[in-house]
Amino acid sequence: MASALTHVTPFILPFEGTWPHFAGEPLLCGTDASVLGRVTLGARASLGAGTVIRADGHFVRIGDDFHLGDMSTVHIAHEVYPAIIGDRVAVGRDAVVHACTVGNDCVIEDRVVVLDGSVVEDGVLIEAGSIVFPRSTLNSGFAYAGSPAKPIRELVPGELEERARLLQETVAPSLFTAAAGEAAGQVHPDVFVGRTARLAGRVELAAGVSILFGCRLDAAHASIAIGANTNVQDNTRIDASEGGVVIGPGTTIGHNVQIRAGRIGAHALIGIGADLAAGTVVDDDVLLAAGSTTTPQQQLEGGWLWGGRPARPIARLNDVRRAAMQDIVDQYRGYGTAYRAAQDRPAAQGGSNGTSPIADRHPDR
Repeated sequence: MASALTHVTPFILPFEGTWPHFAGEPLLCGTDASVLGRVTLGARASLGAGTVIRADGHFVRIGDDFHLGDMSTVHIAHEVYPAIIGDRVAVGRDAVVHACTVGNDCVIEDRVVVLDGSVVEDGVLIEAGSIVFPRSTLNSGFAYAGSPAKPIRELVPGELEERARLLQETVAPSLFTAAAGEAAGQVHPDVFVGRTARLAGRVELAAGVSILFGCRLDAAHASIAIGANTNVQDNTRIDASEGGVVIGPGTTIGHNVQIRAGRIGAHALIGIGADLAAGTVVDDDVLLAAGSTTTPQQQLEGGWLWGGRPARPIARLNDVRRAAMQDIVDQYRGYGTAYRAAQDRPAAQGGSNGTSPIADRHPDR
């Protein structure tokens, strides 16, 4: 299976003139993998299909022998936290490593979310589906699980190596091998759609919308409509096969979110790794915490922070949280403008057309 991936190279872009730096071309690379901006990536990396490593508002530094499973994301917190990952780290599928520090010899399984300011020490296992809450410390030699992730036992000799081996064997043919079809809606001229995003069916994008790398928007026989200045972050999936999806203006949809038929209001934030069931209605002015889920037909009342599995109201939103939510919207307007310019600019002029090998686009690296 690996031989089918060996001649694929990642899509790369600079951010504000800074290109990714590679210690060598990835050992394996799936279709539509992206490495963007202020990234330093070590030797012998394996990047699954649709993976995104993005460094814009801060840097990403990753050591040697890194494995990133299909549809997983590494990103930063704008001007607050970088993402730093050590040597011999294996990350599973549909996971997010966000603005944190991960030591050497760690295993982060499928659908894990590691949040801002956390420190994962050397030799840690984080089991599938876990959420590492912001500013947590995970101690060396333990397995962690749950939301929030807590230590459940000490690791036994050889366990990390075996779990890493199992993850590395799941580098699979791309989820994007079939053509996504043509989008047929209205797209405003200042919209940004990342080159590795896939849009199909009736998709309407208002002014200032950003659809980041690796996203899949499938309107099927319904429609997807996204309001002005809303950002949909890397590897989010919006599936309208059970009915239309409407997202209001000035809203943030975090990395690796799953959205089905329903409505999300204006000036809301859907946190990283959240999973919204069909029929969910999110009112205006809602913050849904990372890793949360909803039940079919659930309504999230405006003015509240919601969280949990399933989501429940936790606290009233205050002006500090609302200001932070607006900051993200503003940051993504800037990101979209910068990436659109780089994506459209020919490689010979310091941009990237996404088609030439890494060595051709920046041979000094």
